Amino acid sequence: MRKNILLTGLLISTFLSFSQSNFGIITKDNWIESWTNFNPKKQEYKETNKTLAGTITENTTLSNRYTYLLHGVVYVTNNAVLTIEPGTVIRGDYETCGTLVITKGAKIEANGSPGFPIVFTTNKDTYTRRPGDWGGIIVMGDAPVNNFGGIGILKFDLNPQYNVYGGKNAESDSGVLNYVRIEYSGRKLSAKKELNGLSFAGVGNKTIIKNIQVSYCNDDSFEFYGGNVTLEKLISFRATDDDFDFTQGVQSKINNSIAIRNPYSSDFQGSRCFEIDSYDDYDRFDPNANKTKIQAENITLVNLEDNAQGLIKESIFLNKDSYLTFTNSIVYGFEDFLVVKNQLVTEEFEELVKLKNIIIAHCKNTFATQNERKIEDVENRYNLSKNNIKVVDGGINEFFRNVDVDGEPDFKFIKIEKSTENVVTK
Repeated sequence: MRKNILLTGLLISTFLSFSQSNFGIITKDNWIESWTNFNPKKQEYKETNKTLAGTITENTTLSNRYTYLLHGVVYVTNNAVLTIEPGTVIRGDYETCGTLVITKGAKIEANGSPGFPIVFTTNKDTYTRRPGDWGGIIVMGDAPVNNFGGIGILKFDLNPQYNVYGGKNAESDSGVLNYVRIEYSGRKLSAKKELNGLSFAGVGNKTIIKNIQVSYCNDDSFEFYGGNVTLEKLISFRATDDDFDFTQGVQSKINNSIAIRNPYSSDFQGSRCFEIDSYDDYDRFDPNANKTKIQAENITLVNLEDNAQGLIKESIFLNKDSYLTFTNSIVYGFEDFLVVKNQLVTEEFEELVKLKNIIIAHCKNTFATQNERKIEDVENRYNLSKNNIKVVDGGINEFFRNVDVDGEPDFKFIKIEKSTENVVTK
């Protein structure tokens, strides 16, 4: 049984608070309906009539008059700019693990529009599409990372000549990704780690990253290795692993974004919406450099279905030496709202985690660790009401306007109006 039992007076005050605040994604219109696709398995794409392969060393434009086959690993190098016209479709090749790599110093200008999004998808037909049909997109820059020496090397079995990222320019510009869909990515280049849908490594804050949907990725939808990034209107849908993964000292502001999870698309080891840590290799971590710091506002994290498989666990995992500010957001349907690596007393917790104006709905635990499923000290002493954090229960349709991803989903929070009825939630 879900643990939240509220007396009438508290429930009424909660209703009042809900109606006065903006929780989760915000917009006057439903910004996720015009350019997204939550059922890409049925989407018919044109057959490819151009091939993108090899190394791009000079400024190149992909025209929306063609449908491109992304063949093998394509590197954009030599400070070249790859421009992709609105409405262009690029289909990743399964056999050669089609992958696009924007190397340090190069740029991608993929600036689509609501009516003409840029689409990266599988080359398979509608009957055989699966997560991991092709590689993914990697963008590298010269913004800071917290490895010794200030540089990093991605562990994706890329060409060593083009696999170095990081530097000292937090304001570097790796281009634009705007109104872009990425579908069925996450294949392995070799026996090593799967590629993510979209990876940013040492990318600076002049890079525009907004209005991007990653669907059915076989690993993380979005992963950030160091850098300094501002993120807006990102959608992760049915990722096999994490939705948003932050590491290597990334400094990030993310707002108005959503992760939509389904237990039957999750990794058997457990998957999270947010995974936040300061290093993925402690031996290379420079403790004098930036630690990962995430400022997240107007975020919606939702699990669509209850299940007994244990594949949906915490919505947020915070490793030690990492910082999170999480405000004006709603989280629905997880085992735990927030899990930290090790036991923390309240004072330590409040130093690392800043929470304000949050709805935690239909979650079994509020705070937990990996070893102890509940942090009694923080659970009992953390002042939820002071920070306007509401722990409630209820069906998913009580919180969102339309959760039917086969139709026209609208995950804006339903504002609950004042009620004078005597209600007790069981």
